[in-house]
Amino acid sequence: MLQHPQIDPVAIAIGPFKIHWYGLTYLVGFVVGWWLGRLRTRKPWSPITEEQMGDLLFYIALGVILGGRFGYVIFYNFDSFLADPLWLFRVWEGGMSFHGGLLGVMLAMWWYGRKVGAGFWRIADFVAPLVPVGLGAGRIGNFINGELWGKPTDVAWGMVFRTAPDSLARHPSQLYQFALEGVALFVILWWFSAKPRPRMAVSGAFLIFYGLFRFIVEFVRQPDPQLGYLAFDWLTMGQVLSTPMIIAGAALMLIAYRRTAE
Repeated sequence: MLQHPQIDPVAIAIGPFKIHWYGLTYLVGFVVGWWLGRLRTRKPWSPITEEQMGDLLFYIALGVILGGRFGYVIFYNFDSFLADPLWLFRVWEGGMSFHGGLLGVMLAMWWYGRKVGAGFWRIADFVAPLVPVGLGAGRIGNFINGELWGKPTDVAWGMVFRTAPDSLARHPSQLYQFALEGVALFVILWWFSAKPRPRMAVSGAFLIFYGLFRFIVEFVRQPDPQLGYLAFDWLTMGQVLSTPMIIAGAALMLIAYRRTAE
């Protein structure tokens, strides 16, 4: 049994000014994503130039932050928002929804693609391999905050979280998600996108693998207390939101390769 390391969520404090680890992990994700994106712009099939990567990152950052926060409010914690509307803006306290962030990023990519004349799917296929970097960084932020821990377990690597309401060893599900949604998903998409693929194929692969990884981890992750299980004593909101992603991803792959074969 392991103990969750007690890390102060505030990384830097200068008087009333505080920088939280959670915010820093997002910053790392954006910076690394920007750097990798600049490498991808050097490919002959890139829809944008190296100079345009900074502008694209700005649009994506807005989509992640606004979409992720609003998505969390709508999908997971609308009652808290009604009780304290200012809670919506306290992002450093945690509470971001990947699925809401995905919708925000999709809107940002559509907007930017229209602006530069590249089209939505070319931008989406370009961005998809960069997303796991931010996902992985965000899960490290969750781990530092001691939030979104897993169910009680007796495995050797079970971890006691001081933020949990008991002293039970639990699955460190944040680290599982870091390994799957961050590392594994990045390796898969970076390899898959290294060669030219039919339009929509890379986006489809992202939706399929993220949806599968998230669906699997939800079996050992503690459901949000305000929601609990939605059905069958195991179905979570994360699984409900991930299922359409898997279906949509499979449809995109089918369309992409069928269109290429014609």
